[in-house]
Amino acid sequence: MQDLLILDGGLATELELRGHDLNHPLWSARLMLDDPDAIKAVHRSYLEAGADFIITASYQLSYAGCAALGIGENRTTELLLDTVRIAKESIREFCSSRSVSVAPKVLASIGPYGAFLADGSEYVGQYGLSEEELLDFHKQRFDVLASSDADLLVFETIPSFAETRVLLKLLKTFPKRRAWFSFSCRDENQINDGTEISLCASLLASEDQVDAIGVNCTAPQFVDGLIKQIRRVAPEKAVLAYPNSGETYDANSGSWHGNGRSAHDLATVWYASGARIIGGCCRTTPAHIEQLRKVRGS
Repeated sequence: MQDLLILDGGLATELELRGHDLNHPLWSARLMLDDPDAIKAVHRSYLEAGADFIITASYQLSYAGCAALGIGENRTTELLLDTVRIAKESIREFCSSRSVSVAPKVLASIGPYGAFLADGSEYVGQYGLSEEELLDFHKQRFDVLASSDADLLVFETIPSFAETRVLLKLLKTFPKRRAWFSFSCRDENQINDGTEISLCASLLASEDQVDAIGVNCTAPQFVDGLIKQIRRVAPEKAVLAYPNSGETYDANSGSWHGNGRSAHDLATVWYASGARIIGGCCRTTPAHIEQLRKVRGS
């Protein structure tokens, strides 16, 4: 498994485990306002655990969300760029402290419209918006992150086929930018709005700017089937998988329930099915990523 690339794990849930209250419309991005070093510390923990990629804290950071909190456009732009800067600094400091043959890379996170709603809508994907309205929501943030010095963009936890089309349209406005698309799924065949994952992957399969297609924020038991569906229709694309721990999120109470099954337990299965980029999402920790490194054998 030496060709396996390792993503980081959950950011917000790791911050909560460290005692930070993220009951806030901006979720983990709240700490960009008053404690960015806490985010940097989690990035560093994942680097030390063996991550080859660090995902920025911009997932739930949007212009609409910040405006609702009285945060102006200029400050929102600064915050978005700061998420990239902090991730880059974490990597530079990590690499300067040891011998590293290949420096980890930064993925600028672009979450779905449902993340802005902060009500669990990314687990449903039915927004009641037109594609034009979705484009208006995403465009300003996309333009800022696409113009940043992040190594790649990642559209993550995408629950909607219409939103996928919108994000692909925006990606084409920056023809030199490369990105990953990662979907949030309800079962082993469908993303959360009911669209077949094979249809989503087919849309992206011939797009040169799309380097990888995969799933995240999804129950681990569905991941193997989803990987196989993606591989079937997009065999030339890298496949990524970074599911939740296996616990179930209750959007009403804002809490997690059930027993977890971390990514490393199933990593060899997912690798055999074709995944070459594996990590963790909600409720996974640096310890899980360290186990993935051991599975890889380095």
